[in-house]
Amino acid sequence: MIASVSALGMLSVIPSPPFKALELGPFSFRMYGLCIALGALAAVALARKRWRDWGGDPEDLTTVALWAIPAGLVGARLYHVLTDFSDKYSCAADTGCWWPDAFFVWQGGLGIPGGIILGTVVGIIVGRRLGLDWKRGLDMAAPCLPLAQAIGRLGNWFNQELYGRPTDLPWALEIGPENRPIELIAVPTYHPTFLYEALWNLALVALIIVGSKRIVLKPGRWFAVYVIGYGLGRLWVESLRIDAATQILGLRVNIWTSLLAMGLGLLWLFWGGSPFDRQGNERLRAGEPLSDIFALQPNREAEPDQEAEPDQEAEPDQEAEPAQEAELAQEAEPAEQMPSD
Repeated sequence: MIASVSALGMLSVIPSPPFKALELGPFSFRMYGLCIALGALAAVALARKRWRDWGGDPEDLTTVALWAIPAGLVGARLYHVLTDFSDKYSCAADTGCWWPDAFFVWQGGLGIPGGIILGTVVGIIVGRRLGLDWKRGLDMAAPCLPLAQAIGRLGNWFNQELYGRPTDLPWALEIGPENRPIELIAVPTYHPTFLYEALWNLALVALIIVGSKRIVLKPGRWFAVYVIGYGLGRLWVESLRIDAATQILGLRVNIWTSLLAMGLGLLWLFWGGSPFDRQGNERLRAGEPLSDIFALQPNREAEPDQEAEPDQEAEPDQEAEPAQEAELAQEAEPAEQMPSD
């Protein structure tokens, strides 16, 4: 009886993985980095599909991603190092040092807000150089970013980090003693904030994908929806976390960042009035595909007709050639009948 109760208790918690790296022969792959990479690949795949469905060339999105993803990783690391500098990288006696600790990305420590900012800026720059509609590009990326974040959050699970307050809920996360706060060393289970944020992001992905198929917003406004949604989700998830973090006026810096993101997102969404594209929605209800509404590329079906126009114009010229030759022949006949000197 005691054994069955114990087994039931073990099933009522989420266990943490017993390893942080995947060993394949002589190679070792950190699970944190693999989760980040898988998230990036999933985001690119979704971005290519959405851009193709909207009438764009998916290869353009691959080019943008080759620049935006590395920029996002750099921005995420910079945000983490700057916001946690005094606690982890100030080279004080009880902290790490910025050199070389700031470059140990595989040990964790990526600030998503910094990654979004720098990755988005670089993506816009590259997209504009390619001649893309950068606002529609942001709308295309709106569900791709939270998808990457949801998958990447699994890396925190493998690292046993960024969990929340102690809890005995059925879905509590079990943390090993070596990864618990000293003051809570006897408490085994905590809120799985990595899971909360991942599920919130997946819900945001579904909302934007389904919504963008049924409602046409003005260019760039779906990205504003993502910014607002991410800020709202991060706000309540951040309030559950107990790991050390820089504070401003008694609040964690990421809470301030979330509030700022929500404010800027709302300002962007309603800038200039209603975010709805009235004409676009009328065309969508009439059955017109988004590829025609957005017109990201010239309509390929119209190209054969455009190419046929020169041929149609050339036909009268071809018909006129025999008549012109006949006239020249008639003019030449009298000259041939005249005697030579």
